[in-house]
This record gives sequence, C-alpha cells and structure tokens, in this order.
Amino acid sequence: MDLGDCYRLLGLRSGASFADIKASYRRLAQQYHPDINPGDKKAKDKFIALTEAYKILITVVPPDEIAEPSESTPNSGFDDAKAARPEKVSVTKTTPQQKSTTSKPPNIVEIEQRLKWKTYEQLQRFLQERRFPQAIALAEALVDRLSQDAEVHQWLAVAYQLWGRELIATNQLLKARIYLKKALKTDPHNKTLWGEVQRDFQKLEQNM
Repeated sequence: MDLGDCYRLLGLRSGASFADIKASYRRLAQQYHPDINPGDKKAKDKFIALTEAYKILITVVPPDEIAEPSESTPNSGFDDAKAARPEKVSVTKTTPQQKSTTSKPPNIVEIEQRLKWKTYEQLQRFLQERRFPQAIALAEALVDRLSQDAEVHQWLAVAYQLWGRELIATNQLLKARIYLKKALKTDPHNKTLWGEVQRDFQKLEQNM
C-alpha cells in the first residue's frame, strides 16, 4: 500500500493534516468496526485496511502541533545519516530558508518552517535506521506540502539515491535503476548528486 492509497482509503487528499487523518480514521473506524458489523467480512476487511493506512500516515505525517526548532538549525545535507551509508554521499549544502519568497501570511510561513525541520529530523532517523521506504514516503509527503522548496526536493533525491544503493547491494537491479532515475529527476540541477548517481549506475551495470 503506497501513500496515495492510504489517503484514498481515508477519503483524504494527498497532504492532508495530521488532525484530518485522525478525524477521518475515527469516523470510518466507527462505521466499519467489526463490533458494529458482526459477521460482515467486507466490513472487517475494510476496517483492517483503514487501520493499516492510518498507521502508515501517522508515521510519515508530523503532528500539527510542532515544537520550536532548536537554536542550532540543522544543515540541509544528511550529516547524521552518513554513518549508516555504505559509501559517502555528497550533497550540496544550503542555508535553511528563514523567510518565504511567497505572499503567504507570516504565521503560515512559520508553521511550514517548523514542519519542514521537524520532518527533517524524522527523516534523518529513518535513514540512520536504514528504513529507506519510510524515509521516501516521509520526504514525498513533505514535497507535496512544500512543492516550491528546493531544499526539500534535495532531501527526497538523496533518499531515492540511498534506497537505490541499497537495492543494488541486495541485487534488486531493475528496481534500483528506477529509484536512481527518480533521484536525478527530483533534483536535476544538483551536479554533485549527478556525479554520485552516475557512479551508482556504473556499479549497477557491473552487477548485471
């Protein structure tokens, strides 16, 4: 079940808030709960699917109430995740955006920045734990929310690349090629990333 399926099961649009996800799940769970529909296999299967979708979404969508970021704002590269990588991955460093260039109200900009860096911290944890599919789902959700943020696109590209490398290591070569191509498509102007991914493609070809 991918992220889009989870949103659809709960009757939500992609990028729905944490509160909307909880509210929709509670409403639908009450409707399809086995205790309310004894002997109804379809209702039971629906309830199981809803619960699975809900568990996935609350893992990748940060809560609406987010703590203030620490004084030392993290860099845009995944420095803390390097120890979990089989090889060094170089990512262009950029300064975190403190102000939006759009005409959004200041309070919305502040909320989005808190969401961005809270998600970044969770993303680092997933990468350190080598939970690459979860990291990708989290980054994709953030890109849906902050589609104009180049830094967020970079994070997603790195997650795609690391997953591609993991797939090469486990000899899932066709799938690895797909995710390496996604990395290039997601952050096409990152010359450092292009160089790294080209080396990954060379390793992939050697294993085929």
